[in-house]
Amino acid sequence: MVIEHIRFQSAKFTLSARCMSQCPMDNGNEVAFAGRSNAGKSSAINALTGNTRLARTSKTPGRTQLINFFDLNVPQTRLVDLPGYGYAKVPDAMKKAWQRRLSEYIEQRLSLRGLVLVMDIRHPMKPFDQILTDWAIASGMPLHLLLTKSDKLKRGAINQILLKVRQSLPSNSANLISLQAFSALKGDGIQNLERQLLIWLRQTAENNAPINPH
Repeated sequence: MVIEHIRFQSAKFTLSARCMSQCPMDNGNEVAFAGRSNAGKSSAINALTGNTRLARTSKTPGRTQLINFFDLNVPQTRLVDLPGYGYAKVPDAMKKAWQRRLSEYIEQRLSLRGLVLVMDIRHPMKPFDQILTDWAIASGMPLHLLLTKSDKLKRGAINQILLKVRQSLPSNSANLISLQAFSALKGDGIQNLERQLLIWLRQTAENNAPINPH
């Protein structure tokens, strides 16, 4: 089936996994969303899919504690909401468990085609964000930096931050890493995000080789 027929609005919750053995079979194509617990990751997924109840959102950061899978209308094509990190006021043992799930998933999941790293545009590239970015560069994993809550800033400030983040990345990462501003509240940037995900997922079911964004 041709990937251009993907409709992100078709996303439906499939299951939540506490460990890799509980994840769906590792075939097909997935795009995963990662980010700090207060970065607006679930809101971004809900805005992308047009379903405000799809991914769990809360005024209390850290509600995404499991690996959550959402099936799309194309067989074996999924969105994945990874455990949030870095902010939630929970015991250290729980934080470590969340981060272990995230690490195991991004390092072991063969069907992962690209990673969306969600960051509050006012506080980009915190230490763990940098760790994930460095891992993506080292492993050749396509990465899209989604700078959320852009409605909090004026256009000039947004452009300055985007430029600063781009300049902080290695010069040889331009074909691997893309970035954009995004507002779930106003819907700004949804089409850009859709285009990026389709670039990663534009392949037939028989062709499972990752495709780098351009």
